[in-house]
Amino acid sequence: MIKLVVFDLDNVIIDGEAIDEIGKLANVEEDIAAITEKAMQGEIDFETAIKDRVQLLEGTSIEDIEKVACDLPLMPGAEKTIKCLKDKDVDVAIISGSFDVVADKIKDKLGVETVYTNSFTVEDGKLTGEVTGPLVSGTKLDVLKDHVEEAGITLDEVVAVGDGANDISMIESAGCGIAFNAKDSVKEIADVVVEEKDLCKVLCEILNQLTTEDAETETVEDEAEEAETETVAEEPVEEVAEAEEEAEEEVVEEAAEEEAEESEDEAEEEVVEEAAEEEAEAAEEPAEEEAKEEKPKAKKSKKGLPESNFVLADTMEGVRKQKDEKEAEIAKVAEEREEFNKVAKEQRKIRDELNASLKENLNKAIEFRNERNEINKAVEAAKKARNDANNKIKSLEWSSGKRDKIKIENEIKKIDKIIETRVLDIKKENQLVKNANDLRKQLMEIHEDESVKNEAQELKKLSEEEHEKVIELSEKAQAAHEEMLTYFRKTDDIRTAADEAHKKFIEARKNASAKHEEFKAILSDIHVINKKLGSNKPKRRKSDNKPSGGANKNREEKERAEEIFEKFKQGGKVSTEEILLLQKYNIG
Repeated sequence: MIKLVVFDLDNVIIDGEAIDEIGKLANVEEDIAAITEKAMQGEIDFETAIKDRVQLLEGTSIEDIEKVACDLPLMPGAEKTIKCLKDKDVDVAIISGSFDVVADKIKDKLGVETVYTNSFTVEDGKLTGEVTGPLVSGTKLDVLKDHVEEAGITLDEVVAVGDGANDISMIESAGCGIAFNAKDSVKEIADVVVEEKDLCKVLCEILNQLTTEDAETETVEDEAEEAETETVAEEPVEEVAEAEEEAEEEVVEEAAEEEAEESEDEAEEEVVEEAAEEEAEAAEEPAEEEAKEEKPKAKKSKKGLPESNFVLADTMEGVRKQKDEKEAEIAKVAEEREEFNKVAKEQRKIRDELNASLKENLNKAIEFRNERNEINKAVEAAKKARNDANNKIKSLEWSSGKRDKIKIENEIKKIDKIIETRVLDIKKENQLVKNANDLRKQLMEIHEDESVKNEAQELKKLSEEEHEKVIELSEKAQAAHEEMLTYFRKTDDIRTAADEAHKKFIEARKNASAKHEEFKAILSDIHVINKKLGSNKPKRRKSDNKPSGGANKNREEKERAEEIFEKFKQGGKVSTEEILLLQKYNIG
């Protein structure tokens, strides 16, 4: 049963990519669009994509962004789709990597109460270039799982609608995943693909499922068989064969018992010539009234079974032959249905095992991703410590007199070069020599502070140690990154195999359902035949008061059937065997 429909925002609820439109304000729309496309195709991870794009928007006015958000167009059919779902008491939510400044406007327009998005960081009315929110590093599936847990429902009761790679996690985990104007990677894993840019097409798919669910929960015979039909709706592959096979066997047994009773009655009545003649007349010369009875006006068949237009044979012998043919036909259909159910069950098991393996591999990939991220944090901390030590070293070297020393040395070198390379008059050359000698005297008078020098050496040692940490940790981070990629590649292979098994499961389930409908149609015909056979048994002589063993059994069964019907009227549960007993004696 569908209880929740989850939509992506960009290119699903709104006709466009919000961040691309916002990028026009900062004249970086082409750069942002390029990153967006790579993210939607799955070429780069979403966390990197969102951070890189928001960084490009640093300094953009939040007021201008709000104006852009107000002008973003809704996707055709969005208002009608949301309204119709709410009228059907289906909850609606939006889970998007977009931003609250955009989603809040859409939320108000459509009356959607539940929205999960990210947020820009703003200072003095301008974007800082940073972004926060549950969908920066987390996945849409993480958010969806938290939501369904809080709502007290399951993922099987969810329809997820999206178009990009970051929607894949929730689309493939939901009970029904719909790819809407989507990338190829999304179409491959979706249950339903909608190519037209009209959300009413999505609505039609959802309403079709709701209608199918309603039809599958209708009763077949009475309240007990209604429970069986509901089981078919929930587990159409495993349960339909067992419940209906049992019903089929009992129907066949019922027909066999009736046939045996007729044979017994015939044997008894053969002793009486009058009864034998009555039987011969009934078999060879059907009266007009009987012929009319064989072709009654169209009536609604028994509850849950299709109406039967089966035409009975003109003779009882012919009807019995029809009965044999129908029993053989229904047995064949049941066997074929069981084969389809068996295939569906096998494929579902394969799919579920692959999905479990997929989950394990995905968890491994996430573990290595988290490990990599933690190591990268340590790398950043080591880099900062190293850089801080280097900056302090520079500061200490200048404050210790080294700066002045270097400056004087450079001046001396400059003077010496002039004297060596230029032709000077004696007076000017003597002045330069004197200047150089004065500077050398100043140089000799400069003494570095030993304590400062020692501190600088300690800082240099610290800098080297932190640099070693950076190298070591970077190698570990790279190793974790490679492991993460390995497991992500495995998940792609497993997902492909799981999708193939799921397609085979769906195909087999549809075939089993078709055979089940064929089974019910034949069962309706058998009911018509059994009714005819039951109403045309040879009449007993009035003088024959001694009941046979078969008659005693029939009377006891009929009394039991009446007791069952009384129990049913009082709200008691009725088994399949008891239902068939009620049918046999046309009670209820």
